[in-house]
Amino acid sequence: MQPHEQSAVVLEHLTKRFGQFTAVDDVSLRVGKGEIFGFLGPNGAGKSTAIRILCGLLAPTSGQAWVHGFDVAREPERVKQSIGYMSQRFSLYDDLTVEENLDFFSGIYGVPRERRPERKAYALKMAGLESELPTMTRLLSGGWKQRLALGCAILHQPPIVFLDEPTSGVDPIARRQFWDLIYAMAEGGTTVFVTTHYLDEAEYCHRLSLMYKGRTIALGTPKELKAAFGEGATMDDVFIDSIEREEARTA
Repeated sequence: MQPHEQSAVVLEHLTKRFGQFTAVDDVSLRVGKGEIFGFLGPNGAGKSTAIRILCGLLAPTSGQAWVHGFDVAREPERVKQSIGYMSQRFSLYDDLTVEENLDFFSGIYGVPRERRPERKAYALKMAGLESELPTMTRLLSGGWKQRLALGCAILHQPPIVFLDEPTSGVDPIARRQFWDLIYAMAEGGTTVFVTTHYLDEAEYCHRLSLMYKGRTIALGTPKELKAAFGEGATMDDVFIDSIEREEARTA
């Protein structure tokens, strides 16, 4: 086993450019198995671009990344088979029922036919949607769509799940309930990689990377990051001060 295979996700000097614009700029980090790791940053910080590279959806311009031991540039299909992915748009089909969405994604993710009833039942129970099988997805609230999208993303029991701004647009109660599901997955051994711009959600991560203009400007546990800014510091202080320091450094 090579060193990068001992971690769930590894980035080494990962860079992505679009013409003259650098969306991800020389990012290096490692994410342990069963860890909840967060990318925190404002819109345009490069969080979603990095996630799409790690999901095998975009090729990096330079640097390397491995997910579940697979090189994202050379083995994108192996990466896709090893992960679950949920975007802020939930990737659901509003003109299908709850059950039809589950059946569709079971096929997309290649869940063996003999296991589909078991996995569908698990997803429904996890999402609390057992009584909503015939409901058209467009009629669900944002919070219920969010839980259904997560259920669809883990039908094939991936060891790593990428959640890109998964709580965007849902109410605070639904957000808290969703994080309870994330904790349950991590306790079961699933690695969860999540992007967010909500400062309170940063507190829920085991570790996080604060991203700004494509770069990692702070990395550590929420406790470590706050301690670095002095007693009584909050994530707001970490967020604002880190960005101000980065702006001063690059001015």
